[in-house]
Amino acid sequence: MNKPLVIVTRRLPDVIETRMMELFNCRLNLDDTPMSQAELIDAVKVADVLVPTVTDRIDAAVLSHAGPQLRLIASFGTGVDHIDLKTARQRGITVTNTPGVLTEDTADMTMALILAVSRRLSEGERLVRSGKWHGWSPTSMLGHRIWGKRLGIIGMGRIGQAVARRARGFGLSVHYHNRRRVHEALETELEATYWESLDQMLARMDIISVNCPHTPATYHLLSARRLKLLRPDASIVNTSRGEVIDENALARMLGAGDLAGAGLDVFEHEPAVNPKLMKLQNVVLLPHMGSATIEGRIAMGEKVLINIKTFVDGHAPPDRVLEAMY
Repeated sequence: MNKPLVIVTRRLPDVIETRMMELFNCRLNLDDTPMSQAELIDAVKVADVLVPTVTDRIDAAVLSHAGPQLRLIASFGTGVDHIDLKTARQRGITVTNTPGVLTEDTADMTMALILAVSRRLSEGERLVRSGKWHGWSPTSMLGHRIWGKRLGIIGMGRIGQAVARRARGFGLSVHYHNRRRVHEALETELEATYWESLDQMLARMDIISVNCPHTPATYHLLSARRLKLLRPDASIVNTSRGEVIDENALARMLGAGDLAGAGLDVFEHEPAVNPKLMKLQNVVLLPHMGSATIEGRIAMGEKVLINIKTFVDGHAPPDRVLEAMY
């Protein structure tokens, strides 16, 4: 049997690309330039398997050009909001992702942002680099203690649970809102308090962590109305997807002092960052690096390889994405 043509849209770790070349008839993107819509359309016309990443928009306009041979989209990443799952299903295309392997890395980054915002780490670092720091003073660069504060986690999936475990070690009281309440044994283990009402939870928290996926149901889940429920001394961190927060409303509130601070690893219109956010000192801005570890990227690539190999061998891939899941 001929090896399937696998088209990869971005550079992947060397060890993964090498294995792909061994297993499949593979086209790599050696200069790592993001593919245009026209290039993606050309790819789906001929590929047996497409390996996109979260920055490639695989919508109906692209999928409508897919050749009959395209049977699998093996996405490199956990989120699937960049793929039109309904159109893929209608065209008989299986979609897979790489869940689970980024949990600990993303939770580490969430905790890092909670600390960075509460203790003003970025502001302090900028002060030292500016040459304007003139030594220790009793009232200089005062942040907030996180021990004993309340953390509200939005989305208690794998990452939310991993954040909760870290938060307990830092003395935070864990609260959460989720589509469905988690099992009682897990609640007990995490010492987590469930809030059926997101509005009620937001009004009572010191720190909010966004850990839910972006879906039509979670678009602007933190709307201008909901953000106003937060206390002025509260802070918010987001390592999920920028679209979950109304970014303009967030920027306005941070600028007006209606929120203490924010730590953002993701943005509503990536890679563009809201100019209002760029001007604020009380915001930590990161370039979507929550999952950026060598170990994590290799583990993602290994999942992609397994999904493709399993599918090509005529079996159901382990990380198949179903519309109902999102």
